[in-house]
Amino acid sequence: MNGQRLQDLVAFLAVAEEASFTRAAARLGMSQSALSQTIRALEERLGLRLFARTTRSVSLTSVGERLLALIGPSMGQIESGLEQITALRDKPAGTIRLSADEYAVHSVLQPAIARFLPVYPDIRIELAIDYGLTDIVGSRFDAGVRRGGLVAKDMIAVQISGPHPMAVVGAPSYFAQRSPPKHPRDLTEHACINLRLPTHGEHFAWLFARAGKEQRVKVEGPLIANSIASVRDAALAGLGLAYLPQAYFREALASGALIEVLSGWRKTFEPYHLYYPSRRHASPAFSLLVDALRSGNSDDQHRPPAQDMTG
Repeated sequence: MNGQRLQDLVAFLAVAEEASFTRAAARLGMSQSALSQTIRALEERLGLRLFARTTRSVSLTSVGERLLALIGPSMGQIESGLEQITALRDKPAGTIRLSADEYAVHSVLQPAIARFLPVYPDIRIELAIDYGLTDIVGSRFDAGVRRGGLVAKDMIAVQISGPHPMAVVGAPSYFAQRSPPKHPRDLTEHACINLRLPTHGEHFAWLFARAGKEQRVKVEGPLIANSIASVRDAALAGLGLAYLPQAYFREALASGALIEVLSGWRKTFEPYHLYYPSRRHASPAFSLLVDALRSGNSDDQHRPPAQDMTG
């Protein structure tokens, strides 16, 4: 149905419900003559009379009554649906699907979501952990979260975190039997817990930086995990050294359950960004979440205390 036909039917419904061209014209915000012309054109197009007119009254013909019975309920449903959609501006609702790596979920999304959802109980958020560069459009995600350098140039990107310094840590029980490494190359003599990226099947690289130079070290050890939580737990158990974002060990570093080494060689990764394809037609719920994530961007929440054995 084209737009003109829909407008003609809206005009027909107004006249039928008001039983008056004058009242119907006022309801539609148009002149009485323009409304009369619209109804006349509709009747000519159908080849049927819809209204019986006198100088004092307007009434439906039998054909008009049949048309009203056919389209009245449908037009009512359309109007009701539009009212419900419009109401979302005042009461945001719906499901927001996000793709992010495990650390982004833990450090950035979950704290913001914990503050966000109680305020908007009709909004649901679905999180999918993925280390790859997911096609968020093809996979029907509303947005993705990745480090800034990994976001495609054709995406809109909103910074939602501070930078993420990495750390090498081990438990006191581990260092009770081994001297801490003084240089990244010393890691080849240590038991290191590798993280295998679930999406790529590769080990997460242990990168270090000092004086503007970057160094990559290939490490080995007794355990490989595909979850940063498993890597951290293994380090806490004294099974070896772990290499993960420093903030992920915040409480363990503060309590002394883990000790950082090689802090002078920390590699710092760029901040996380929320990315999505277009600002057009963003739902109220999504716009509110973007604002919440942006306002939660603070370097302080990514700066844990550290205890270092080597400097």
